[in-house]
Amino acid sequence: MITAVEETIKKVKEILGEDLAYEAECFEAAYLCNLDIVAKPEEDGSIFLLTGDIPAMWLRDSACQVRPYLSIAKESEEISNLIAGIIKKQMYCINLDPYANAFMKNLDDESIWANDGVTMLPGVWERKYEIDSLCFPFKLAYDYWKATGNASIFDDAFRKAAENVYNVFRTEQYHETKSEYRFERQDCPYIDSLSRHGKGAYVEDGVGLIWSGFRPSDDGCVYGYLIPSNMFAVVILEELAEIFAKVYDCAKAADDGVASKCVGAAEFSALATDVRTAIETFAVVPTGSARFDKPFYAYEVDGAGQYLVMDDANFPNLLCAPYLGYCKADEPLYVETKKRLLSEENPYYYRGSKASGVGSIHTKAGYVWPLSLGMQGLVSDDKEEKLALIKQMSTLDAGTKLMHECVNVEDPYDFTRPLFGWANAVFAELVLDYCGLK
Repeated sequence: MITAVEETIKKVKEILGEDLAYEAECFEAAYLCNLDIVAKPEEDGSIFLLTGDIPAMWLRDSACQVRPYLSIAKESEEISNLIAGIIKKQMYCINLDPYANAFMKNLDDESIWANDGVTMLPGVWERKYEIDSLCFPFKLAYDYWKATGNASIFDDAFRKAAENVYNVFRTEQYHETKSEYRFERQDCPYIDSLSRHGKGAYVEDGVGLIWSGFRPSDDGCVYGYLIPSNMFAVVILEELAEIFAKVYDCAKAADDGVASKCVGAAEFSALATDVRTAIETFAVVPTGSARFDKPFYAYEVDGAGQYLVMDDANFPNLLCAPYLGYCKADEPLYVETKKRLLSEENPYYYRGSKASGVGSIHTKAGYVWPLSLGMQGLVSDDKEEKLALIKQMSTLDAGTKLMHECVNVEDPYDFTRPLFGWANAVFAELVLDYCGLK
């Protein structure tokens, strides 16, 4: 076992003590889980990381799966190389196809989704365009840089990937008139495809928001402007502006005669400002009724006056806005939003004898996702609430000492996905946060 990993587990067990011995065992299993499914480094140093029990690497999941190890990346060369290798693989994937969300290890394999009615390049597992899939790798890279000081990850492939994402985001601000992206899956639930021959429900062009075909749950959006993902885009665009200002010199980096076309810090910063302004303009539900007496954020909007009031367990969601860095946890607009989404006003909030929390349209009604419980703890400033959520999550493991995708609020032994790396990472991150080791 890696020394820094072993020492972290030992510290957590000491801090939690005898009274929380089982919670500590669950932490150990969750903390080690994602290290057990890492592929060996490839010749170029890149690393492929399975999402768990599906033979593919998701851009979103792979970034989240290694976040608990950021705290030891500076002291552990093995962990540092692991995260850097995953970032390298993520940048390769984005440059292969910035509209895809998941990829295969063997580039010669044909995806089971090859007949989705979209052009599937070799190596692409699924081509669901999701804003968050393009945000998470850059968030991981930025936080890795801040944790270690290692700027070697900011190579030409990283610069190219960042520019590709910038161009996609600018295009999808005008999805109706400028985007060529379409997605039509046959013989599937309606949430797995997009309406209007794959174009998705109508949105108002040019309001400043970025269109997303799918949510972090991989389910299709009802209204194309997914607000939590737009919030995430603001954060990573601001962080890319810092990276490009401090690391890259556009003229020097572009030695192929296209320096004038190079995206730089100013462009990333300007786009972040555009999107933030649009969120505060179009995503706040209007007040004026008994139900909507105070302003709060909608989950999705169309830019033409329609709002979807809900939250989903998969993040970025509205709950995680402070975790992402979009706002502070005590800002009135967020406080009011959080109060609503952690109540029955959210159609995906479920309360039972064994668990209460946010679920998803992705799974059956009455099933809570441990992901949402972990995030509820991570955005809380109350240490007792964090501990209560750690205890609750530990009772939902069905004796496996691992977290699952979703759990029946009345029966912890009724769950989906026995190996779900993302949920294990979030539980581990919450425990580290509670122990002051994050």
